[in-house]
Parts: sequence; structure tokens; C-alpha cells
Amino acid sequence: MVQSSMTESRGADPGAAVPGRAWLMLTLATIGFAVNFWAWALLSPLGPRFKDTLDLTSFQQSLLVAVPVVVGSLGRIPVGALTDRFGGRVMFPAVSAATIVPVLCLGLAGHSSLTALLAGGFFLGMGGTAFAVGVPFVNSWFPPERRGLAIGVFGMGMGGTAISALSTVKLVDAHGMSRPFLITAAVLAAYALVAALVLRDAPGRVVPTEPLGRRLTATLRLGVTWQASALYAVAFGGYVAFSVYLPTYLKTGYGLTQADAANRMAGFVLLAVAMRPVGGWLSDRLGPVRVLAGTLAVVLAGALAQSFTPALAPVGTIAFLTMAAALGAGSGAVFALVALLAPANKVGTVTGIVGAAGGLGGFVPPLLMGTLYGAYGSYALGLILLAAVAAAALTFTGTGVRQALTRRTPTAHSH
Repeated sequence: MVQSSMTESRGADPGAAVPGRAWLMLTLATIGFAVNFWAWALLSPLGPRFKDTLDLTSFQQSLLVAVPVVVGSLGRIPVGALTDRFGGRVMFPAVSAATIVPVLCLGLAGHSSLTALLAGGFFLGMGGTAFAVGVPFVNSWFPPERRGLAIGVFGMGMGGTAISALSTVKLVDAHGMSRPFLITAAVLAAYALVAALVLRDAPGRVVPTEPLGRRLTATLRLGVTWQASALYAVAFGGYVAFSVYLPTYLKTGYGLTQADAANRMAGFVLLAVAMRPVGGWLSDRLGPVRVLAGTLAVVLAGALAQSFTPALAPVGTIAFLTMAAALGAGSGAVFALVALLAPANKVGTVTGIVGAAGGLGGFVPPLLMGTLYGAYGSYALGLILLAAVAAAALTFTGTGVRQALTRRTPTAHSH
């Protein structure tokens, strides 16, 4: 029964033709996602520097890098709903242009105190909402049997955090604090202009007519909203948590330099980014439940191995890289599930809520890791907690999500 539901969930021939314009829109959306995520992640590589120059505690440093995450996550809920209503053609340029303001404020004047950094980081969270624009935009351009791959490719835009990791510290060292912020602001402005001129919403896009409040209420009643939110909080939340806290973890736990720690974090991010479309592609063929189960099992094993704080070469590096691959593929599989089961006129709203859950899943661990390290001088307990969460998500995937997909596949095809 399960196997038949998986076969049915994959829909038509995965090799079905897709118009060339759809791939152009996907490319532009992915670039926009990457540029906004680059801006969203500007503070993370500088966390250790701000800790030293402003004499921050471990908790304050964790709070500094986590604030943009939580704001960008919660902001996805209204932005996703607005994208359902107005489309990506309007929302991509709007979000990109709005993100320029906090980027410039942080680069020019907002980095001299913790208060200013927290205020700037709050509004910098706008960049993180671009995800809730791109998923419904891309979803509307592709047929159901290709959406897992398409949204997985779009998800590669989360590699914008790697751009920040690789460039921010080097630019600050070479040219001063304002340089990476000014460059990012210029790129955001260029993208906003191109998006306004070139982006087009898919023909026949379903536009909701009911009020925003009613749409949100209806979306919250959908089972897929809660199932995908729980899984994305683990998969993407784990990715976000590592991408913002790994430099601090490696510097504190292993004594690496700030630049070396940032480079290793970039490697983690790039592998996760590369695996996201693989997760979507595999979900189109094997079904998202199988992919999620496999990736969560890998996260469980990697977190347990790393909880012993092994040497970085080779065990620690292997543990982190396998977790990166699993978290990336798992994130792609979650939105293959959303694309399969969410009603067409609610994909943006569902995406906003699920994306918020993923970002919030990344908000808590850095704060928890900083608190636990401050109390016990070790990160082991935090990694054991990650393993426990992965085990719970694995159990949920194999029971509740599998049963829901079996029941609701016929409903998904009716939308």
C-alpha cells in the first residue's frame, strides 16, 4: 500500500518537458534567493570579532547572530501570503530593495554597539523572507512531477550564506567594516532592478480571493502545514543553526582561527546547498518519506558521533560533512512534500509557515549551545539533544507522515 502511494505521489513522467522560460524564471529566483541570503548572513561570520571588540558574553554573541534568523523566519508568514496574492514578480524586487536599508545602516554606522547590531540585525531579517517568495513562484512554473527538483534547485540559493562566510571576514580585514555591507547593498539593488524588469509570474497562476486572515486560518488547518513544519524545523533548522554557529563552535571547541572556522563553515554550507536539489530529485522518484527517513538517520548518527568531540581529522570533519549532506537533502525533500500536497492557491502561505518553522528551528540551537557551553564548558549535551530531536523526527516520518501521504495523495492530485 505504501509503495503504491509513493508511485502515485510521483505523478506523471519525471522527464516531461518544461518550457524554457520556466528554467529562466527558476534561475532568476535562485539568484535572488542567494543574494538575499547573502545579506541575511552578514553578521554570522563577524560574530567572533564582535565578541572580542565589544566584550560580549557567549549568550550575547549567540543572540546577535540569531536575531536575523528569527525575524526572517517569522516574516516569511506574511510574505508568503502576500506572494500568493501579488506574485513573485512584485515581491522579489520589493524584498530585495527593503533589505538594502538595514545592510547600509549596519555597514555605515550600526556596528559600534550591541544595541545597534541587534537593531540592524532585526531588520536584516527581511532578507530571510525571500525564501517564502521563491517557493510559490517556482512552484507555479513547473508541473507537479518536476516540482521536487525545481524547488530543490531554487533551494540552492541558501548558498548565499557561503558567499558571506567566504568573503565577509576577508573584506573586513582588507578594507574595513563597511566594505562587505556596501558590496552586498549594491548587489541587492542590481538584482531588484533586474527582477522588476525580467521576472514574470506563471501563466494561469492561481490567485486567492479570500482575505489574508481567512487564508492563514485555512492553511493552519491543513495537516501538511504542521507535518512539513515539524520536519523542516529539524532539517533546515539544523542547517541554519550550523551555518550561523559553526564558526563559533570551531573557534571555541577546536581553537581554529576566525578565518579557518569561516572557511570550514562555508564548506558545510556548500555541501548542504549541493544536496538540496538531490533531495528534491530523489523525492520525485522515491517519494519524500523515504528520503526524509534516510537523511534523518544520518543526522542522528552524525550528531552522536560529534557529541564526543573527536579530532577534526578525520572523524569530526566526516561527521559534520555527512550531517551537511543529510540536512540539505532533507530540506529539499520537505518541500517536495509541500509541492505535492499543498493546494495550489495556498502554496505561498504554507511555505511561509513551514519556512518560519525552519528558521525558528535554527534560532534556538545557537542560543542553547552558547548557554550550555557557558554552563558546562562543553558542546556535547547540545549535540546529544540534536540526535534526540532527529530520532523523534525519524519516528514521526515513518509513522504519521507516511500515513498522511498515503491518505492524501488522491487529494493532492485534485488541486
